[in-house]
Amino acid sequence: MAKLIADELQGELDVVLVRKLGAPFQPELAIGAIDESGWTYISEVATLTGASTAYIEREKLAQHELLLQRRQRYTGLAACADPAGRVVIVVDDGLATGATMITALRAIRMKHPAKLVCAVPVAPPDTLHKVSAYADEVVCLEAPLNFSAVGQFYEHFPQVSDEEVVDILQSQTL
Repeated sequence: MAKLIADELQGELDVVLVRKLGAPFQPELAIGAIDESGWTYISEVATLTGASTAYIEREKLAQHELLLQRRQRYTGLAACADPAGRVVIVVDDGLATGATMITALRAIRMKHPAKLVCAVPVAPPDTLHKVSAYADEVVCLEAPLNFSAVGQFYEHFPQVSDEEVVDILQSQTL
């Protein structure tokens, strides 16, 4: 989605690396997220899932290690876009808890963009409200009350593989 938007706007494409911290026994449920610097957002649902401090620390270490591996893999594939003083649009395929978007927005905010926009096709209203505190503007096509998961709004919802990301980033240098 981000590549399509960048191409349409004739903008630069880059990645913001963040990882979801999964709930105990429900790894798809985000209890928070971590960015490359190690900064972590912990959602209020973390305690409701039974995530102990020790569990969260283990999850942070594991996900941070994956982030470092991905950064190594992606480095040098495309020029890093400097967000300072520019309009930056952070795109995702949809929001559920908002943890990864909040973390991504905060990571970009630390680099001083002129304007920071969150753009998603679908998210629950309460999540949009939470995320709006971290962005200058939030663009969302649909905010249904009957939201249970991002995938419910797609006919086909595969995960984006590392290989696809590598291919997209490499295509930016051509």
